[in-house]
Amino acid sequence: MTLDRTTPRPLFAPAARQTSWLIAIGLLSLGYALYLRYLVIELSSVGLACQTGMQTWLCSTRGLVMVLFNNSVFGWVALCAAAVNLIRPTLPVFALGLAAAAFGVVLYNGGLSALAAAVLILSFARPVAVESEAD
Repeated sequence: MTLDRTTPRPLFAPAARQTSWLIAIGLLSLGYALYLRYLVIELSSVGLACQTGMQTWLCSTRGLVMVLFNNSVFGWVALCAAAVNLIRPTLPVFALGLAAAAFGVVLYNGGLSALAAAVLILSFARPVAVESEAD
């Protein structure tokens, strides 16, 4: 099958079911990030309990998330996923970038995550890759 260069390739536009999944992924990521920030990281009673040596999953999660946002991991993951998605748009990479951007915006990596969100929006203007068959 040869590619006809005169017809434009379709743009990256998820179907309705895919969009529903993307909305669910984005809202769940945003909700969990809000929970982590306001009920785990910033809550002084949890912070004091974890600093005294309490060994629970909540303190472990708090420590891991604090290391990740102090090193801007959420923002860089979101920006890298958005850049890859801009070059070659695919749904799983878009979902990863969306989730990482939601975490980054809430968890103190706002600059990189906002840039990643803008690049993700730009990826809707990119054509999808067309699979070609060898003749």
